[in-house]
Amino acid sequence: MKYIHNLEAYRYKIPTAVTIGSFDGVHLGHQKILNDLKKIANDNKRRSVVISFDPHPRFFLNPQTGMRLLTTTDEKIALISSQKIDDIIIQRFDNHFAGLSAKNFIKKLVENIHMKDLLIGYDHRFGKNRNGTFDLIKSMETTYGFRVHKIESLKIDGQEVSSSLIRKVLTNGDVNRAQTFLGRSYFITGKVVQGNRLGRKLGFPTANIKVENPYKLIPKQGVYLVQSILDNIQVFGMMNIGYRPTIDGNRLIMEVHFFDFSGDLYGKDLRVYFLRRLRDELKFKDLNALQNQLEKDAIICRKIIARDFIK
Repeated sequence: MKYIHNLEAYRYKIPTAVTIGSFDGVHLGHQKILNDLKKIANDNKRRSVVISFDPHPRFFLNPQTGMRLLTTTDEKIALISSQKIDDIIIQRFDNHFAGLSAKNFIKKLVENIHMKDLLIGYDHRFGKNRNGTFDLIKSMETTYGFRVHKIESLKIDGQEVSSSLIRKVLTNGDVNRAQTFLGRSYFITGKVVQGNRLGRKLGFPTANIKVENPYKLIPKQGVYLVQSILDNIQVFGMMNIGYRPTIDGNRLIMEVHFFDFSGDLYGKDLRVYFLRRLRDELKFKDLNALQNQLEKDAIICRKIIARDFIK
């Protein structure tokens, strides 16, 4: 896959099939679009191209938004790449681009990347003042020599799969429901940083994870069964997200104890997948009570691992 930083940075000599969107999360609805794009590209000898944005348009248009991202730009590129798309263009969303009319944007796609097919969602709108509707684009087909394809929404259990829906269920801690819509476990990526080593004293040494991107969505506070790849080996663990009220913590901490692992992780980049939510974060009367609960949590985790994840 070729990664292009800007729409202006490349001129295609072969025809392309294009889709446009934020693609936050690259969920099952997005994956359906990408599969449709690949089919149209293959059937018509086109190069498949995904155009997305950085920053997310909502951050640019409303800087005070409290929205959080399911995927950072790097995570999104990796996930789209895994779908075997030929090229991805990450267009810088700035004042110049935000002021571009839908008609001029379509013209640019035809001239710059030789667009012959355009796939857009049934309710997708883009361009200045969001006036780029399906009907407007349809009216431009003959003039600019391309075809537009309407993509219907994907529904699971009667609900329309969307990034907004997945953000909502993760904010509620429902990582199982999020997995249903994503087609995979939700994950965070961060660096292992030095902690206060309290977990080691309790018999549960932990890796403290620092997520660099402040807009990355962190699931609801609580205790989770998680999984990572450490030294090319699948490892399970339990993660606490919260303020550690038993010791009067004053900042949000994400710390994970990996079962049956004793290696040094400090300074390493780590991806953590959320498999199950066990419970809310609790305040205990003392550290002994906390240690007893951690032992119970570990037993529950190992039972789930043996039942659901070890074949």
